[in-house]
Amino acid sequence: MNELSPSPLLFTPMTIRGLTIRNRIAVSPMSQYSAVDAAPTDWHLVHLGKFAMGGAGIVFCEETSVSQRSRKTYDCPGIYTGEQARAWRRITDFIRGQGAAPAMQLGHAGRKVATRAPWDGFAPLSEEDARAGRAPWSGLAPSPIPFREGALMPKEMDADDIREVIRLHVEATKRTLDAGFEICEVHGAHGYIIQQFLSPATNRRNDGYGGDRQSRMRFGHELIEAVRAAWPQELPLFFRVSCVDGGGWGMDDTVVLAAELKARGVDVLDCSSGGIEGPLTLHLVPRVPGYHVPFAERIKRETGIPTMAVGLITDAQQAEGYLQAAQCDIVALAREMMWNPNWPVHAAAALGMAKPHELLPRPYAWWLQRREDVRALSMNAPTGT
Repeated sequence: MNELSPSPLLFTPMTIRGLTIRNRIAVSPMSQYSAVDAAPTDWHLVHLGKFAMGGAGIVFCEETSVSQRSRKTYDCPGIYTGEQARAWRRITDFIRGQGAAPAMQLGHAGRKVATRAPWDGFAPLSEEDARAGRAPWSGLAPSPIPFREGALMPKEMDADDIREVIRLHVEATKRTLDAGFEICEVHGAHGYIIQQFLSPATNRRNDGYGGDRQSRMRFGHELIEAVRAAWPQELPLFFRVSCVDGGGWGMDDTVVLAAELKARGVDVLDCSSGGIEGPLTLHLVPRVPGYHVPFAERIKRETGIPTMAVGLITDAQQAEGYLQAAQCDIVALAREMMWNPNWPVHAAAALGMAKPHELLPRPYAWWLQRREDVRALSMNAPTGT
């Protein structure tokens, strides 16, 4: 790993359009399956708020649905009503008040709807669930292919459906601004609706939205153009992509997509993988430290678009090394933040920054710095003979 510079890049502010983030650490979206009537609750306030208190530069909320029909589960959040947007505002106000940038991830699950939670295996809702008040529903998809055995057949989208899904993203984008978010990310990965159009495994259309790669990218292009037009020009737009998916989409395709998204106003590509064949992609990308970083590096090098990498980034020197080597521009952590919400502060200490406690809110920072000062005095005090 390269020798680290005296001033860690991890804690160097970064300006994207008109937004300056305080450091290069992002909290990656983490689905919690804890919404009530698709609105965030106190759980989300505490879950996300503690990451902002811990010193992260960007705090993403979880994938949030643009419509009721596009939710994965009954417990997923949405931003398709004014009430939901107001519920998010309480959370974004707190995140911003702690010095972090609140970030929205807009999602539409397409055919991957009406499931149970991951701890129940993402099983499709059944007659038993219906008797308990959780009836399954059918999703939308580029082609009528169920996402797994037992799931309802999705409706093949016609021209009106395509226009409506784009409109829903535009309306959700406007509510994202009303809700106080400063970054908007469109979820184009993990087997959701945009990736369903991109992948030849799920897109078997013979119209202008299917066939060759350029036609399969058309839906995503039109959606991004509409979202970019609705999102303020001074605020960043991110896009999450599955760089490889196992269904006939690979890195050569992603590099082409990244260049075209950049030309349409996307500012950062959030690099992930998998989803078309199911929730786990261990066979596609072995789970080694920084397993998405090589994807982010190639995309950044070949297209010039800034990238964000996630995947077993757990160590401060590791994260700093990726930035110093220009392999990505932002590092994102998820489960490591669950384990240690104050990871940014500990990383600052590990990288030798003076007064790392200053990343924390003053009621924490003052007391912790005082403890350090007392320790220093004790160590320097003369000893008796």
